[in-house]
Amino acid sequence: MLYVQSIERAREATIGREGVSEAALGAALARTEAALKVVRGWHADGSLPLLGLPAESADVAALKPIVERFAGATDLVFLGTGGSALGGQTVAQLADHLVPGAAPFRAGPRIHFMDNLDPLSFAALLAHVPLATARFIAISKSGGTGETLMQTIAVLDALKKAGLEARIPELVFGLSEPAKPGKKNGLRTLLEGFGVTMMEHHTGVGGRFSVLTNVGLLPALALGLDAQAIRAGAKEVMDAVLSGKPAAEVAPALGAATALALAEERGKTISVVMAYADRLAMFTKWYVQLWAESLGKEGHGTTPVGALGPVDQHSQLQLYLAGPKDKFFTVITTGVKGKGPKLDPELSKIAGEPDFGGRTIGDLVAAQGRATADTLAKNGLPTRTIHVETLDERSLGALLMHFMLETIIAAQLLGIDAFDQPAVEEGKILAKQYLAES
Repeated sequence: MLYVQSIERAREATIGREGVSEAALGAALARTEAALKVVRGWHADGSLPLLGLPAESADVAALKPIVERFAGATDLVFLGTGGSALGGQTVAQLADHLVPGAAPFRAGPRIHFMDNLDPLSFAALLAHVPLATARFIAISKSGGTGETLMQTIAVLDALKKAGLEARIPELVFGLSEPAKPGKKNGLRTLLEGFGVTMMEHHTGVGGRFSVLTNVGLLPALALGLDAQAIRAGAKEVMDAVLSGKPAAEVAPALGAATALALAEERGKTISVVMAYADRLAMFTKWYVQLWAESLGKEGHGTTPVGALGPVDQHSQLQLYLAGPKDKFFTVITTGVKGKGPKLDPELSKIAGEPDFGGRTIGDLVAAQGRATADTLAKNGLPTRTIHVETLDERSLGALLMHFMLETIIAAQLLGIDAFDQPAVEEGKILAKQYLAES
């Protein structure tokens, strides 16, 4: 397996009364068997296309001609918010995107995910990015996302004012659902009017679940990553779900059952995912949207929190250890032991830390991840651990598939639809109304 999950530190038998009891976990796992049956049925009849994506490859090959058109670009600018951006950014971190100390020195074009609509930030981008050598990719499943439409209109206007209107079909790309009779798609209508190449967003895969589609894999390919390996890692997890093993032996099913049993039995209504790797920082943000938007309905759901170790030991751990006991923790570690600079023994003695001598930075980070999980557990706080020895395309694909399946199974246990977001749509409608009135 590409990762190892353990819930031992979340059990009552291990950490005391704040942990999940065997009775509650057993009952949740029994309910999870039915949820697994539903998921396996969806895979068998193809009614949930996400589940079949890991075994596909033709759509990835179809992206290569698009990526070839990015050759020579100084900048790649991705326009899109929420699920249209978080998955791509999560994958891009494997190529050092937004990684402190590495991002400024990575080879290839500069990468910009303009995922938040901020007038000052977007104005700065248009003022500084070399328009003639940049490529702009606008992504919206529905084609009606207000933030993405505004950004795309601003880019087209900037290109026209710079005398580059004739080159818009070369510089701009779109990714949205195919046109449907009687359904408005503003992004497609806008871009097709300029002769822009439009890629098809999978109609059966929603934005926050779209990381394994061209939404996430186009940025991966553009950054030189192995998109097929991402799919292969996801397939290992999907195969485990389809194996027919009981829920307790299927990692995403066990994770979902544990989280919900803790919420129901012990009131653990906050789910903290703390990753000990800079290249998983965006993964925790991707998880927050996935879990929150999929499960927060009809009075259900637990609140997701993303954290990064070891830095957030200094900003959050005090609250976690001494604050309200309303949290379930997931600590994700990677195989960093022995990696990074080795510390000089003499300088370590001078600094008052002789035990640092001869050790690597990775040795300390590995020890910190282990220590955090143990400290949480020793303080009676239920903690799951997930260890990824080698963080690469395959293992990241496995993590992505694990958490998508865990979310889908959790929704089944709660009796809700994981794939809609009615409350979000209400806010979008109201914002457009206020804009029209201003």
